[in-house]
Amino acid sequence: MRDYLRAALKEPLVHFLLAGLALFLFFAWRGDSVDPESRTITITEAQVERLAASWAQTWQRPPTQAEIDGLIRDHVKEEVYYREGMRLGLDQDDTIIRRRIRSKMEFLASSELENEEPGDATLQAMLDKNPQVYAADARTSFDQIYLAAQDEAAARTRATQMLAALGTGADWQKLGDAISLPRSPENVDRARIAADFGDDFAAALAGLKPGAWTGPVSSGFGLHLIRIRSVQASTKPKLADVRQRLENDWRAQTVKAREAKAYQALLDSYTIKIAKP
Repeated sequence: MRDYLRAALKEPLVHFLLAGLALFLFFAWRGDSVDPESRTITITEAQVERLAASWAQTWQRPPTQAEIDGLIRDHVKEEVYYREGMRLGLDQDDTIIRRRIRSKMEFLASSELENEEPGDATLQAMLDKNPQVYAADARTSFDQIYLAAQDEAAARTRATQMLAALGTGADWQKLGDAISLPRSPENVDRARIAADFGDDFAAALAGLKPGAWTGPVSSGFGLHLIRIRSVQASTKPKLADVRQRLENDWRAQTVKAREAKAYQALLDSYTIKIAKP
């Protein structure tokens, strides 16, 4: 019998049950009444549906009955630990929990936006106020001759010599050094140019005029001689073309404004006292 008890006491489940009993006795000794309702965990049909829907969204298929049972067991485990943690006051002075509650409060202030849609007049007003934000970027077609710049002075001397050769009709495609980037980018916007050659290169390219070879222009790879072939100017945006961007911006701006308004209303009900050093 004693061997049986000794073996049982080594079981983790027994340890867990004894810890639960100790907590129960501790609160009883403190005089805290144990609400029977707080010891009842009810899983509603709506909760099961939410668990199943969340699972299906993650795995792109409905859960089986065995998987639903597992979801319910995990939910019960979470609820048990949550309630016991609250009884122990583990939520007090916890930065992570405080930030999580703050996030939920901020979410509540903007959750009603889920079912709101801005009208065309609202979106058009946003577009008219900042057309440059939504305008399509200018697109450039150009040729580039790359010069590796281990020695920049030597590379610049080569560039001067190549410009002279190009002026006398030299075949530009036979000049320069090999590079993995395209020699003749076609209808690329500034963002694409910056991604391939660097921001400084893109800025310099924007100031060049179509026609003759010019340079050298520096990039993160070395030097380049450039010939602008064509530039398609930035176009005035139409509502239909940028509707999604406008809706996204309207939603972000409205959420921010409503959060600020809700916070100010709450803040006004408090008296703030800050100790002086």
